[in-house]
Amino acid sequence: MKAFSEESIFDKINRDMDFLTRCFRKVLKDLGEEQLADLLTKKVNPAEVAKVSIELEEKHIQVLSIYLQLMNLVEENTAVQARRRQIDSWGLQSVRGSWAETFRRWKSQGLTETHMLTVIRAIKVIPVLTAHPTEAKRASILNLHREIYLNLVKLENTTFSFSERKIIEQEIMTLLERWWRTGEVYLEKPTVEMERNNVMHYFSKVFPKALQHTDANLKQNWLEMGFDKDNLCLPEHFPTLQFGSWVGGDRDGHPYVTASLTHNTLKEHRKAALLLLHSQLLELAADMSFSEIRNTVPQFFLREIVKKKNTFGQEGEKAVNRNPYEPWRQFINLLVLQLENTIKNEVTEDQPYYTGPEDLAKDLLILRNSLMEIGAKRIVESMLFSIERQVQCFGFHLARLDIRQNSSFHDKAMEQILQETYPELPPYSDWPEEKRIRFITDELKSDRPFATADKSFGPEADKVLECFRAVKEFTGKYGPHGVGSFIVSMTRRVSDLLLVYLFFREVGLDRKVFQVVPLFETIEDLLNADKILDDFLSHPINQKSESDIQEVMLGYSDSNKDGGIIASRWHIYQAEQQLQQVGTKHGIRLRYFHGIGGTISRGGGKYHRFLDSMPPGNLSGEIKLTVQGETIAQQFANLLTATYNLEMLLSGTALQTGYRLFPQDHSDYPIDALRKLSSYAKDSYTRLIHHPLFIEFYGEATPIDVLELSKIGSRPARRTGTRNLEDLRAIPWVFSWSQSRFHLTGWFGIGHALKRLKATHQDNYHQLRKFANEWPLLKYILIQVETNLMNSDPDIMKTYAGLVKVEQTRAEIMSIISSEYQESLDQIGAMFDLDRGKRRPGLLDRLQRRKNALSALHELQIKNLKQWRKRKGQDDSDEESLVTRLLEITTALASGLKNTG
Repeated sequence: MKAFSEESIFDKINRDMDFLTRCFRKVLKDLGEEQLADLLTKKVNPAEVAKVSIELEEKHIQVLSIYLQLMNLVEENTAVQARRRQIDSWGLQSVRGSWAETFRRWKSQGLTETHMLTVIRAIKVIPVLTAHPTEAKRASILNLHREIYLNLVKLENTTFSFSERKIIEQEIMTLLERWWRTGEVYLEKPTVEMERNNVMHYFSKVFPKALQHTDANLKQNWLEMGFDKDNLCLPEHFPTLQFGSWVGGDRDGHPYVTASLTHNTLKEHRKAALLLLHSQLLELAADMSFSEIRNTVPQFFLREIVKKKNTFGQEGEKAVNRNPYEPWRQFINLLVLQLENTIKNEVTEDQPYYTGPEDLAKDLLILRNSLMEIGAKRIVESMLFSIERQVQCFGFHLARLDIRQNSSFHDKAMEQILQETYPELPPYSDWPEEKRIRFITDELKSDRPFATADKSFGPEADKVLECFRAVKEFTGKYGPHGVGSFIVSMTRRVSDLLLVYLFFREVGLDRKVFQVVPLFETIEDLLNADKILDDFLSHPINQKSESDIQEVMLGYSDSNKDGGIIASRWHIYQAEQQLQQVGTKHGIRLRYFHGIGGTISRGGGKYHRFLDSMPPGNLSGEIKLTVQGETIAQQFANLLTATYNLEMLLSGTALQTGYRLFPQDHSDYPIDALRKLSSYAKDSYTRLIHHPLFIEFYGEATPIDVLELSKIGSRPARRTGTRNLEDLRAIPWVFSWSQSRFHLTGWFGIGHALKRLKATHQDNYHQLRKFANEWPLLKYILIQVETNLMNSDPDIMKTYAGLVKVEQTRAEIMSIISSEYQESLDQIGAMFDLDRGKRRPGLLDRLQRRKNALSALHELQIKNLKQWRKRKGQDDSDEESLVTRLLEITTALASGLKNTG
């Protein structure tokens, strides 16, 4: 077989795809599906696929879906192997966004080794997994993906014999048959518990291993720079990596996230974290077979063993006696015993348990010090390090569960409480902001709740308080580590944040322990964000706060839906700068929480490019960001890909934090030019979405109606059920446009804006063109928008537009979209010196490779949409089967397009 080093990336993808296609064809032939097998040997004819019988159509959907997903696996593996080849040829520093590249950039900026260590130890990165309605695949399919990928990786080993390679090939065919015989998508709407189980897999199985690999990469990069190895060898030297979750805590427009589910989720997180630590301690005990005969045991360590043994009584004697003459095993046995008591939650005087992860960390430090005293530094770094990092990063909680609710829901809850408590007062919803703040401030001077715990106020109030009581019950027993932030969606005013403290008081939660976090989502909210945060931090309740950090969440989805991608990016960038000034004024650091998704429209893309595009010096060292829908599997399902993405997150955060801790001179970027461009793009975008015929066009030219009924996620597509653009969640908004290949949310307005800027402000236009490759924010925007334009397909757009019944609606809106599409392609191309074909060969190759298969699926989706819309409302078995088939097509398209959520 030809070595990868001797061929191009494109050749390797084609070779590996030919191999997997042969395997898949063999499986289909063995199952008697000759016609389907032949489908994989020739170019797919979309028109022919759409004409087949219903039974064959369903099989065609599955064949195309599997084929596209195999392509994703091949491309992912090729990317990993290409990075390896790149490192071998050009060194670690050649990988964009890697630690080595960050070190090189720091060195060129004049940072010393001490400076670099200061930055590394200051950063904290918190990826937060969420469940959103864009991932429809069953967990069993995701597991099959992982197994096929691992077998692909095995085939990279050129030392395998012909016979061994045949065995791997047979294993792949077995996996493909299992895949063929397994349903692709949920036939019943997934529950929140099912979504929780999916993300729990990543927390307990993927991230602990990825953390070990990421730490090893950082250490290796450090050593290859020639730096002192002793400065980066212990857990406290490394950046903090923690994880969060919204699954079971995010109740914004989600009626199925109950208080009991939240409490149960917190317990499941804790149980999984403790069992993970238990297995690691047992493994450590098995490996730590050091004899006191061959090693001089430190006296302090022997005293610690006796002390801990005596606290356990007879059980302690048993634990120690299991390994005579092996004091290190004896000590670990006692730690295992104490952790087992913690798991069982036995709270007795004679059977100690760990009250929190900090207690276990202290015991592990004792173990570390004993090993260091006998000179076993290598053992500490290779065997003890990983479990100390596990405690540091995952604790006893695994992932912190954020609690999120919409501000309007909180308002309804407060109104119900006041109606019962102060019936003489007018409705809370009618109160002006000044009255709300004055009332809340006065109430918070007292610890007296509005009523007893068993009092019912109304549906919204009861749900809010039940949730907070569930948090109170759990944290009262186990401590606050498992709970993250209390996030207020659609934060419009200061009272939206202060109100949460009244709910805290009602259930007895300590307001000094938990962060109340504003989520600024719409463009209007982003414009007002600095004023709201300033007023919030100026309030007496925050003047007494001991925390030096305030979390602020920024939403990408709704700001994009409001004003288009350019306006969204610009206003988020501007908000970050203005919020930072507020933080500086109050002497606190801001932890930005970026609510990004998988698509470009929702902040997606390479992590290092995303981080590089932030205002220089704005990152305090701590950052949170959401990982949503199918993006979770794409970025973290496979260990090497997960390791790569975590490294990009950590090194990118470190680079940005370095700008704050050790300021650098930055170019005078053309801020005013980008502001004008954003304004022009927003004008163009809002004219489109407010066109009187636009909603009619959108409802018929995209599959939004079937997405609203789909079984993709447990959350409803709309917050309140109202059928208008404002109430529609931003995720299905983006999803529907990508399904119909408009990708309109990721590019519309850029062509008009650039053309208008060039005509009216030539100096500004030429400034932007000059900085297109130099200003990270501008380059990020232009490249991401161009990617969405290239992912769009004008022929397929026209086909979906054919679904619009009224000719005037179809012609008028399609004319606007088509004109702006071509203008945007031309204008983006004019911003760069190189032709698009030379700049973006990888994307062009990927699109060409998928073209026929995707076109066939689009034909099938359009055909079934027409049939379903005719039968909609008849509530018969035919309609149900059409919905199921449409969901299968939707999932297949999402897999092929790769960026939907």
